This record gives sequence, structure tokens and C-alpha cells, in this order.
Amino acid sequence: MGCFFSIREQLLYQLRIATMHAATFSSRPAWIDRCILAGAGFFIFALAFSAVFDPRIRLLHFLQALIYVAVIWLTRRNSAWGYGAGFFIAILWNYTNLFITTFVRGGLSQLALFLHTGHLHRPDLLVAVIAAGGHFLLIAACLVGMIYLRPRFVHWLQFLAGGALAVSYFVLIIYTTGPQYIPLVGRVFHY
Repeated sequence: MGCFFSIREQLLYQLRIATMHAATFSSRPAWIDRCILAGAGFFIFALAFSAVFDPRIRLLHFLQALIYVAVIWLTRRNSAWGYGAGFFIAILWNYTNLFITTFVRGGLSQLALFLHTGHLHRPDLLVAVIAAGGHFLLIAACLVGMIYLRPRFVHWLQFLAGGALAVSYFVLIIYTTGPQYIPLVGRVFHY
């Protein structure tokens, strides 16, 4: 009889833990999930749109989109790994295309031209503005989501590890499917 009560007590304990875990999810504002979905969605759209113009990058962009699908899935589960992956991959991409390349600058020029003349000569460059905007939204939402997690030290380690894994995966897919970008990786990481 004593064994029955201990199993019952263990089940009740697990149910209480699961309920508290569900309460943690519901205490996070829904706008965080919506912003992560929008930011990642804008970037996935930009990846797909640019792949239309350059068939050589289709596999790379498909594999890159998987990062953002994982970020959406993990952050919906309130995972520090997902917040870190989204935060750091967005920081890396925006840093690269704002300070190392002229991609975003070219996109802003195309946007200004379109607003001034109504004509768009290089829509493939305009997509950089959408991608960077999606990333700024993703950066902010992942950071706020992480703060709402009320992180302990282990969560910050997971946040950093998630970012390191996302960036490592990104570099790996560049080396395996986008060799034309390998010199850019060297410039970004100064090697």
C-alpha cells in the first residue's frame, strides 16, 4: 500500500510541476511570440525571395531558413536555447550586412529610389531592408522573451550555447553549400 501512495504522490507532484510550467508559458505576453514569428517570417520571406533571383543560393537559403524555423519552435516552448539562437543569428546577419557589406545600404538606396520615383531597379537589394527589419524585430523579441523567462545562470548559458550553435551551423552551411561566401565569413570573423 505504501508503494501505491508514493506513485500517486509522484504523479501529483509531476502534475503540479507541469501546471507551473504551463503557467510560465501563459505569463509571457503573446506579443513576444508574434514578434518572433513576424521577425523570423520576414527573414524567411527574404531568403525565399532572393533565391528566386539567384538559383545558386537556393540550397543555402533553404538550410538557413531551418534556423528560423527552429527559433520559432524553441521560443514557443520558452527555451533559452531558442532565444539565444534567434538573438545571435540576427545580430550576426545584421552586423555583416550593415558593417561588412553594402547589402543593406544598397537596399535602402533602392527603397529611397522607389519612394522618390515609383520605380524599382533592383528588387533583390530591397529585400535586404525587409531582412534587416525582421532581424531587428527578432533581436528585440528574443531578448525580451529571455528576460520574461526570469533566467538563472543556467538559462544564460543555454542562451549563449543556442547562439553559438546557430552561428556554427550557419558557418557550416556556408562552407558546404555557399562557397562564394567563404571570403565574407573570413572578413566577419577576421581570419
